[in-house]
Amino acid sequence: MSVKQALLALLEQGPMYGYQLRAEFEQRTGSTWPLNVGQVYTTLTRLERDGLVEGAGADDEGHVIYRVTDAGRDEVSTWFTTPVARTQPPRDELAIKLALAVTVPGVDVGRVIQQQRSATMAALQDYTRLKRSGRAATPTAPSDLAWSLVLDSLVFAAEAEIRWLDHCEARLRRAALERPDAPAPAGALARDEETVR
Repeated sequence: MSVKQALLALLEQGPMYGYQLRAEFEQRTGSTWPLNVGQVYTTLTRLERDGLVEGAGADDEGHVIYRVTDAGRDEVSTWFTTPVARTQPPRDELAIKLALAVTVPGVDVGRVIQQQRSATMAALQDYTRLKRSGRAATPTAPSDLAWSLVLDSLVFAAEAEIRWLDHCEARLRRAALERPDAPAPAGALARDEETVR
């Protein structure tokens, strides 16, 4: 996630100070990716140094107000029109965990998969409930629609993770059948035995 471009996009709508930017960001994303206010101000300092924002005075309470510059507007425009690169995929803790679990002796990989599947299913149910209620169910304001789209992304990601976990379990079952020394998910093998009966 690019906090830099997100803050610039918000500042295109008008001058704001750090706490306002954080609140706007969290409202539009449903607080899915909470921002630390220190991170917001550190980013604003860098944006100002790079000529993408400038100070616009202070409000009555002494908060420094920032506004986007023309160079900042160009940066936002480029961000919105450039696809997100997939050449450097973000680190996926679950993929790393399973890759290591398969190679570390004594780890019950099947249990790791089952526990993660249960947790992901619970998250999927929570996301689905949120989609059916509140402001995401009947978005009237642009920020409601934004939150609904974020929820869609979370639902699709959870569904994809469950499918991937099913795939991992099947691959481990095949590996166990092909090589007796390969780790196999215990729960998956038990389900296979029940299916055969």
